[in-house]
Amino acid sequence: MQSLQKILPKYTIALGVIFIATVVFLMMRGNVVHVDAVTVKGMELVQAVYATGYVDADVMADLRTEISATVRTVAFREGERVKKGERILQFDDQQLLFLMREAEAALSGQQSAVNDAALKLQRSRNLFSQGAVSRQDLDDAENIYTQAERQLQQRRMQFESARDDLKRLFVEAPIDGVLAFQDARAGDYLASSTLVATVVDTSSYILNVEIDELDVPKLKPGQAATIAFDALPEDRFSALVERIVPQTDTVTKTSRVYLALQEPVQGIQIGMTATANIIYSTIEGALLVPKTAVFEEQKHQYVWKIIDGRLKKQQVTPGASDLTYFEITGGLSGGDLVVLNPEERFRDGMEAEINDVRGGAASGLSGS
Repeated sequence: MQSLQKILPKYTIALGVIFIATVVFLMMRGNVVHVDAVTVKGMELVQAVYATGYVDADVMADLRTEISATVRTVAFREGERVKKGERILQFDDQQLLFLMREAEAALSGQQSAVNDAALKLQRSRNLFSQGAVSRQDLDDAENIYTQAERQLQQRRMQFESARDDLKRLFVEAPIDGVLAFQDARAGDYLASSTLVATVVDTSSYILNVEIDELDVPKLKPGQAATIAFDALPEDRFSALVERIVPQTDTVTKTSRVYLALQEPVQGIQIGMTATANIIYSTIEGALLVPKTAVFEEQKHQYVWKIIDGRLKKQQVTPGASDLTYFEITGGLSGGDLVVLNPEERFRDGMEAEINDVRGGAASGLSGS
């Protein structure tokens, strides 16, 4: 029993040491955080407005019929190239010739009626001066002559219209281009003002894009843009802001902007979908930090800076930004290491074990 009493204190002391060591280990372990970090570097910050739209053309013409007639021949189909003045289709002239001859005959007959009414009017005037006819007879002769003259004018206009229709037997291309639309076949009867063709000058392709009304003040003619087409996903093309339409849609709250391609693009067509990043600002040598690294407390912005393997909460002053990065104008220097994804449990002085270090921001386009 005496031996047991001598041994127990030794065991008690050993267990106490182990317990204290365990507590210290757990406390130290709780002050170690594993983080991903990023090195602050001076890079180029490109700010751009993102826009979506489609391929349009500045030079194109819709062709409509000027007469009602039957199509005799069609010389060009959709997709074919035409030159200015070439006849795309011709109407049958038989019916028009018949109408013109009919109008000519009516005009000739009415001219005879006018001549006859003029002779009768002259005779009535002579007889009236001799007292052989009454004033009513003279008035009747004058009315007949006046009505005949009016009908003659109508017949003349009908004849001239029928004659002019014969000059409109052809639908001609007003510009050089490609037929993007042609909806007529031989034998079709087309009413006047029917849309039969659209000619597009493919060298005048332009991009018609929509931007948010909030971005309108950022843009001006001449700014550069990078273009991507859904049909050509691997390629990028250069364009310039050509004009900004001074009107915002009251429903969509967007404004229209036209972008001029800087080189011909093979394989695009009117209506194809396009996206654009329109560059409105470029800052050289900006200290960039990913937006995920910045957090806010009491209306101030901070990052967790890593110094000698430990965390330090550092207040920063953000400047310009894009979708991914902040420019830091105060609080950091090139080469500083900051935590990429801060956590609420972080405290000053915590030991930071870095899982991965990113080499800083990559220069590129990010739409606003």
